[in-house]
Parts: sequence; structure tokens; C-alpha cells
Amino acid sequence: MTTPKFIFVVGGVMSSVGKGVSTSSIALILQSRGYTVTVMKADPYINVDAGTMNPTEHGEVFVTEDGDETDQDIGNYERFINTNITSINYMTTGRVYQTVIQKERNLEYQGKCVEVVPHIPEEIIRRISAAQQKSKADVTVIEIGGTVGEYQNILFLEAARMLKNQHPNDVAFVLVSYLPVPSTLGEMKTKPTQHAVRLMNEAGLQPDFIIARAERMLDDVRCEKLAQFCSVPKDAVIPAPDAPHIYDVPLQFEKRGFTDNILKRLNMRAKKVGKKAHTNDLLAFKKLLHTINTTKKTIRIGVVGKYFHTGQFVLADSYISVIEALKHAAWSFAYKPELVWLDPESYEKDSKNLRELAQFDGVLIPGGFGSRGVEGKIAAIQYVREHKIPYFGLCYGMQLAAIEVARHVASIRDAHTQEIDPKTKHPVIIVNPFQKENIMQKRFGGTMRLGSYDCALVKGTKTSKAYGKAVISERHRHRYEFNNAYRTILEEAGMRVSGTNPETDLVEIMELNNHPWFVGTQFHPEFLSRPLSPHPLFKGFIAASIDRQKKR
Repeated sequence: MTTPKFIFVVGGVMSSVGKGVSTSSIALILQSRGYTVTVMKADPYINVDAGTMNPTEHGEVFVTEDGDETDQDIGNYERFINTNITSINYMTTGRVYQTVIQKERNLEYQGKCVEVVPHIPEEIIRRISAAQQKSKADVTVIEIGGTVGEYQNILFLEAARMLKNQHPNDVAFVLVSYLPVPSTLGEMKTKPTQHAVRLMNEAGLQPDFIIARAERMLDDVRCEKLAQFCSVPKDAVIPAPDAPHIYDVPLQFEKRGFTDNILKRLNMRAKKVGKKAHTNDLLAFKKLLHTINTTKKTIRIGVVGKYFHTGQFVLADSYISVIEALKHAAWSFAYKPELVWLDPESYEKDSKNLRELAQFDGVLIPGGFGSRGVEGKIAAIQYVREHKIPYFGLCYGMQLAAIEVARHVASIRDAHTQEIDPKTKHPVIIVNPFQKENIMQKRFGGTMRLGSYDCALVKGTKTSKAYGKAVISERHRHRYEFNNAYRTILEEAGMRVSGTNPETDLVEIMELNNHPWFVGTQFHPEFLSRPLSPHPLFKGFIAASIDRQKKR
């Protein structure tokens, strides 16, 4: 195939009903047929990147290999197609406008009057083409954030219309729309999706496929109604009821003939798939799902975090990569993870609440920022250290573990982090020297230590045994680091530095001696975990947690 193909995925009715998972699944089923696929996300926010957004409102910030702070959907893309996505595959309204304005300042428009249309959509199309060319993709799948009818994403829809006009046989549109079943009626309603299609039509677009999301299976009557009133063939309406696991979605798409219909719509010839092609991924996903659905063993993990509650609801998306990484690791041992969200502020109010930690097989503290709940987290770390409960600290979780050991083992009572107490007498955690000027100048967006950095591992440590190699590369997102002035003191207290950056000697991994699993990482290992290849440190943590469960 010489002509690249483009598939736009847009949302209807409401957001957060599986558009990102649908996009990831479309990419995987096409990849399984031997095609080279890349995936993009177009976010309607004026923010230049996702790094300055509140996790309780927007969800997790996913960091790419090249250091871009992106939407959490990029993480799903990577996990499904097992490919590293880079910054060229992510754009926001703010990023697009920033480029256009900079080009205007540089006289790159050669004196033209720069206008919202066509110059903004043209920049969007340029970015799509650049991502396709970089990956040499046969198919580029572009997810447009939000839903049709929103003012914010109209320029992305206009770019899609323009690209379709330029390449009418090479562009397809997929609408992911929700079909509600009001409890008082007990009947699935298609009218909201019909309205969503009309809103697409107003933007000059017609869906080629409708993914019918609902809590239950779409019946034949509603399928025919959608086909009739939305001007799509009946077999282009893809039922997508709630699935117990997101990794079941691509298998369901394949089962319902979605892949063949996409190939037919885009005039793509079926490729001969050899043994080395990704087609085996679907078989591996099927095997994984069999494990998930048949295992009866569970492992109980407590997650102590601050980004859970938004109003009266729990937003687990704030830690979606951590959650998925725990699942991947547990499934690899044929266990189901039972994750419980723990509030560190409850430990600050009453230390007796710490006793609940004893019921868990392992405890994890993920990354975060700010002072809320910090003393509660430190108290939780002390409890699991003293009671030999497997502990895994990520980024802030490692920093607070260092502070806890400094305070309660090395007897440095006022040890702290400069992030919380800039004037602390014992700054065990300090601001990265390269970050100090950024903070002073209030340059916060996209200025942290971001992306992949090497880490040299110390032989004989738990982490080196888990990785099975001498040097690893992991992704970072932080401004503060461990203060090497306290390295000797903490090592004498039993805390071992098991990984450092070979260029800067910055501490990357710390672990406690004489403990079943007490490991903290300055980086975010969750970003590299995949369902078919769990991260080695998460596997080590789960293995230690299983061992604790068996001994209890």
C-alpha cells in the first residue's frame, strides 16, 4: 500500500465512555493484520500540554519517552499497540495556536493575513502528516477529544473535513456514541446518537462507522434504527456493551467484523501476515483474558494517594498507569489485584487508622505534588517498614520513604523536603539545581525533569535482580531529587542506593536492606508496563506481596 490512510475517532453524547480505548483497539486490530499503525490525540484545551492540568479534573499526565506531558489516552495507545508514542503524536489547541503565531512572527506566512480558517486547520493537518511520515504508518488513527458539537473542537473537525476533501478515499470517520437506558424506562434510546450524527453533519462530516457504547448489548431493532436515521450500513454499527476488561474490546471488534469493514471502506488489501507479525498479539490478548476470567486468586494492594476524590466521586484515572501496571503484574502470576484507595489525611487525624494497613498484602504510594497528606504518607511508610509489609514508592513515594528512614531510623527528626519546607535544616530532598531557576522565574510548564534517562543498577540488589540487566532507561517527571549529602547517613541506616544516573550521579532507586520489598524509584516505571510485558519492578512488588499473603 502506497497511500497512507487516516481514521478520525470522535465522540458523541458524552465523554469518558471509551473513546480512547476504542481508538487503541482500532489501532491494534489493524496492526494485527500486518499494517504499520500510529495513533494521535488532539486535545481541545488551550493548555500547551497536559502538565499544568489538575489530575482530579483531567486525569493522569502521561509522559512520553521524549519528555512530553500528554493526555492519559497516549498511555492506552502505548499499552495496546506496544509502541512508544512521542510528542509529535500529541497536540492541543494551545500548541497549534502557539505554532501558528510563532510562524507569523517569523514571517513564514510571507505577509498574508493569518486567519483561524484555513491556517489553524492547515497546521493540524501538517502535524498529522508529520506523525504519519515519522512512523511511516500505513494507517494513522486520530482521536479528537471531547464530543461533537462542542465549540472547542470545531477546528479539529474542520481539519478532518479538509483532509477528507483532499483524500476522499483515504479518510474514514468513527463516531463513538453512548446509548443510554433510563432506569425509569428500561429502554435503550438512540435519539442522542442521532443528534450526535447530525452535529457531525453540520461540521461537514458523515460517520462511516458508529461504535454503539451502552451498558448492555445493542439489539437488532436499535441497530436498524441507527443505520436508517444515521445513514450508515447496518454492519457499520458496532455494538460495544460494557466489557469487564478494556483488553477485551479489540477482540470483540475483531469478532464483529470491524477490521474487515475498515479495510473495505479504505480500499485496503488484506496483507499476508507472517509469523513475526502482530497478529499473535490478539492471540496473546485472548490468552491473557482467559487468565483474568478464570483465576480465583486475589492479591490485596493498598494505594495511598491524594488524587482520588472529585466532589462525591472517586477519579481513579488520576493513577491509571499505576493501576494498569499493578493489574499487568498480578495477572502475570495468575492473580487478580484488589486495589483499595487509602486516604493519608485519615492517618494524620488519628494514628490508630494506620492499623488498616496490616490487612494488605502490599502498599504503594504513587507520585504527586504538594503538602496535602504528606505526614500521613510518611506515617504509612513507617508502619509498613516496621511491620515488613511490601512497599513500593514511585517518585514522591521514594522521596517520602527517604525522609521516613532519615527521621525514624537515622534519628534526623526534622528531615524534610524543600518542596514542603524550603528552610528545613535537613533537606533530604532538594530542588534539582537545574530546576531552581525555573521555579524562581515561575517557568513551570514543560520544565520539569521529563522523559527517559539512564539508570545504572548496583549488582546484587533486588532491583537489579528484577531487571536482569546492568543499565536501564526509565521515564521521569519531577523537580526535586534526593540530596546526596545524606547518602552515607541513610546507607548506614540500612537504606541502599541501588540505581543512579551515570551522568549526574542522581539517585534513581533506593531499597531497604532486611525487608521483603521496600523499594522506591525516582522515575515512573508504570509508564513502561504493558499487558503482555509487565514491568519487572511491579512484578517484583507483586511477587513479594504474594509471598506475604502465603505466609500470613
